[in-house]
Amino acid sequence: MFTIEGAQVFLPDEIAETSVTVADGQIADIGGPLQGDVIDGRGLIVAPALIDVHGDAFERQLMPRPGVFFPTDTAAIDTDRQLAANGIATAYHAITLGWEPGLRDVARGRTVMQAIRDLAPRLTVENRVQLRWETFAFEAIEVIEWALNGPLLPSVAFNDHTSMAMRAFDVSVQDRAFEFSPEFAVASLDDTRMKQRVAAKARRSGLEEDAYIRLLARIWDRRSDVPDMIARVGQMGRAAGAPMLSHDDTRAETRAFFRAHGAAVSEFPMVMEAALAARAEGDPIIFGAPNAARGGSHIGSLAAADMVEAGLCDALASDYFYPAMLAAVARLDEERRADRLSLWSLVSDGPAQAMKLTDRGQITQGRRADLVLLDWPEGGAPSVLGTWVAGRCAFRALPAG
Repeated sequence: MFTIEGAQVFLPDEIAETSVTVADGQIADIGGPLQGDVIDGRGLIVAPALIDVHGDAFERQLMPRPGVFFPTDTAAIDTDRQLAANGIATAYHAITLGWEPGLRDVARGRTVMQAIRDLAPRLTVENRVQLRWETFAFEAIEVIEWALNGPLLPSVAFNDHTSMAMRAFDVSVQDRAFEFSPEFAVASLDDTRMKQRVAAKARRSGLEEDAYIRLLARIWDRRSDVPDMIARVGQMGRAAGAPMLSHDDTRAETRAFFRAHGAAVSEFPMVMEAALAARAEGDPIIFGAPNAARGGSHIGSLAAADMVEAGLCDALASDYFYPAMLAAVARLDEERRADRLSLWSLVSDGPAQAMKLTDRGQITQGRRADLVLLDWPEGGAPSVLGTWVAGRCAFRALPAG
């Protein structure tokens, strides 16, 4: 049992200078007498710990340089410590289950998931998995079924970077039609521009560009069978009760298609049409925190800050950089995009609701004690001084000053 006293506490409806007592892994009391060990929170902030619904920065620990792989256990442990140091108590690692060889193939994805399971007793935060399924990767079905029966229920994200790669050369990723529409314009694999388009993917996979294009051609032949495979995975996810997301939507038709298969969350919609379609049906909308922290999308999609201000964003995910979640909240606060409590909800209660995690995300009596202690001086960047997961200390920092 311990009590943090004198901090500015982010409660569901107000920020109040009060005390928070933790016992048996839960919020036991707010504003009551000091009990157990006492932590001085004067001049600091206590907030619900962060929940990251989509992060793939762990790939840099797995492969810090192209083609250079490190032991999976080493990568998983280091990633876990990064999460704790950034105030993230619950993380969904976006593990790609794709048809490419190399970093994002199915076998490596399963290896990473098994490592996370095996290392769980040694890890500091709750490491979950987002099954980032490439819809053309039929090879992944067995692994998806295995993962859905694991100890911590994963989420399922429907990704289609295959169709993105095959779109016509005069069509941007944001302007592409619904992938299974007759209006979807297809590029020629024989066009010399295709090598440039797939160059980065080829390097990641360890293939030469010509070999990658030949593999892409064989995978593209599966296109007519993809809708049935999506329906199959959707049924598997619904049966398991898993939260499901569609990724990089560009049309209302796309959002409706995946919603019909149980994907009730819109992850990184690229254009306003898709975001408005999600909001009209009450679907949670997720944007990338780096987008908000940097002041815009690096690929020219919707600006997350504008979506927050418009009420079209319910959660911010770390995407490719764990510190981006805190940095995004700080920048949005500085720009007065919303009040501070609403902004903090984007990295705590909003993600919890999107992932159906009803036991966390708020500082409320009886909730799981996932807490973060922050030093956030006026005009300065917030920094994490402590992270607690179900009342257990996962990270503590003592600055030199």
